[in-house]
Amino acid sequence: MTAVLAIIHAGLAAAWVGGMAYSLFVVQPKLKKYFGSDQDGRETLTAVIASGNRWKVIGLIAVIALTGGGLLLVNQDHWQLHAAKGLLLLIATGIFWYVSWRHWPQRVFATTRELPKLQARLVTLATAMLGLAGTAFALGVLAGHL
Repeated sequence: MTAVLAIIHAGLAAAWVGGMAYSLFVVQPKLKKYFGSDQDGRETLTAVIASGNRWKVIGLIAVIALTGGGLLLVNQDHWQLHAAKGLLLLIATGIFWYVSWRHWPQRVFATTRELPKLQARLVTLATAMLGLAGTAFALGVLAGHL
């Protein structure tokens, strides 16, 4: 049972980190290049791509947290690393909440003039989430090898 929890936990964490990295370093730059100065077209496709993902990511985060908690109940070795992972996950979740319920509504109703600032803010927020989730993932790998 522990192995199944670990596979689910690590697999979903890797999927989240990988998805964020792919979006940030592949999808977003390609959209920017493809649409060029057409901010409205870029924003429309970005909204289509993002649409419906909020609850999927919340579910993903919940399962990562639950499986991490389950693993900690089974083995308390290096609990400090796991506590740090939990804190990083909590902060990343807070940023995700902000992006989902504050940032995106601002973008949906933004003028063409306001979009560049909001797009730059999303890159900053996405980079922070990726850094937090990536560090949490690395701490999990480290804890497994100590």
